[in-house]
Amino acid sequence: MLISHYRQLVHHEGRPWNIETATPDASQRLAPILMTALVTGLGLLPLAIDTGEPGNEVEGLMAVVILGGLFTSTLLNLLVLPALASRF
Repeated sequence: MLISHYRQLVHHEGRPWNIETATPDASQRLAPILMTALVTGLGLLPLAIDTGEPGNEVEGLMAVVILGGLFTSTLLNLLVLPALASRF
């Protein structure tokens, strides 16, 4: 989503493909990315906390893995992707 928004800014608004385009756009996309990850994470948190309970062995571990993926993908979307987009 972030890269397609960069493409729209470059092609339709005529902005150059550089750090001046990537940085403000990443701050504009900050709220939607954080809200999506936060709501999903808060929904999975009770399942991840009760990992050791009987009958919850598989679902609890899956919730922990999903929470780790959400955290990692959020950091990658907000920090690494804008830097790579401005670099390449």
